[in-house]
Amino acid sequence: MTDLEQRKLYSVLCHGSQLICYSLVSVAVPIVLLLISDDPIVQGNAKEAINFYLTVLIWGVIFLVLCFVLIGIPLLIGLVIVSTIMPIIAMVNAATNLERPYRYPCIWHFIQ
Repeated sequence: MTDLEQRKLYSVLCHGSQLICYSLVSVAVPIVLLLISDDPIVQGNAKEAINFYLTVLIWGVIFLVLCFVLIGIPLLIGLVIVSTIMPIIAMVNAATNLERPYRYPCIWHFIQ
């Protein structure tokens, strides 16, 4: 496997792991790839996937609390839709643009 193929595979795995499930397993894949890879593009994609997961997790907790006043239910539905569509967009972008990591719009960057 060439370096570009490996970069593409690892970058797509970083973002695609978000679609596996909404548990810690989906954030474990980018963390492992961040630690084992020395490619700066793969590391950038892994950091961005971790930041996306943490942002969705925080918004999910906030919207879950807001379910008690009924405003959280449509917000949670929207969050599920966004958290499904955005990793797909990121996977396509990571597979086609191998020169720089994909940046999710409107997320908090905990890991730089």
